[in-house]
Amino acid sequence: MSGGWWNEAARRFGADKVAVAAALAVLVLVLLALLGGALNPNDAQALDWSRIATAPALAHAHWFGTDRLGRDLFVRTLAGARLSLSIGLVATAVSVGIGVSYGAVAGYCGGRIDQLMMRLIETLSGLPLIFFVIFLTVIVGNSLLLLFAAIGAVGWLTMARIVRGLTLSIRQKEYIEAARAGGLTASRIVLRHVVPNLLGPVIVYATLTIPQVVLFESFLSFLGLGVQEPRASLGTLIAEGAAEMESAAWMLLIPGAFLTLLLLSLNLVGDGLRDALDESAHVR
Repeated sequence: MSGGWWNEAARRFGADKVAVAAALAVLVLVLLALLGGALNPNDAQALDWSRIATAPALAHAHWFGTDRLGRDLFVRTLAGARLSLSIGLVATAVSVGIGVSYGAVAGYCGGRIDQLMMRLIETLSGLPLIFFVIFLTVIVGNSLLLLFAAIGAVGWLTMARIVRGLTLSIRQKEYIEAARAGGLTASRIVLRHVVPNLLGPVIVYATLTIPQVVLFESFLSFLGLGVQEPRASLGTLIAEGAAEMESAAWMLLIPGAFLTLLLLSLNLVGDGLRDALDESAHVR
């Protein structure tokens, strides 16, 4: 993909005001999650027994209030957002890595190898993979590393299908035939000519996968099968807030609003990227 192709995609994305606004919102939320805790003197795990479940106020820097243990909800919400985003990014990277590798090999090899590899994907797609993740967390125990790997490992199937279909088209191109005639091995052709031409769809899919993974992690944590105390994710904070909804609604509304805004912004960015890359592909 040439620099002009990327420049055209960037121009089209910049012309999409909704996508640009969403990208700015994501940037603000990420910066807030990373650096916002430094603005508040409270610690995420510090217990203020004199101010248990207090409403949001400027006093004592409890801007988002406190939870039922007196912990500052502003700091804990940002810490939970950092952890949820970390899980989303790492699990998405695992998912994309497996999906691109598997799909590129299946699409380039074709024939029986492609058929066997796609039959495996069809078999796995028919399984309730969410229960596989829950089973792992129950049997092996709650581990962040396991959570990263498990969520990422079950999210690669769609990516593999997309990459395989694109690779089937790319391998018919003239530059692939030229590379074969030049004596390049199949592995070098895939790495040097196939994968670089998959970057556009892969970036779009990865952008749309991050909010799915964050939501999935939040769902697991809400059920008590994901992140565990003393750590906090947006899912655990929402679960805690749901238990106190009638007496302390801010404990649910604040992390819930942060998660909603984050997911909405990420999805809008992904939609904007998809439209920009599709349009630039037509121009090319």
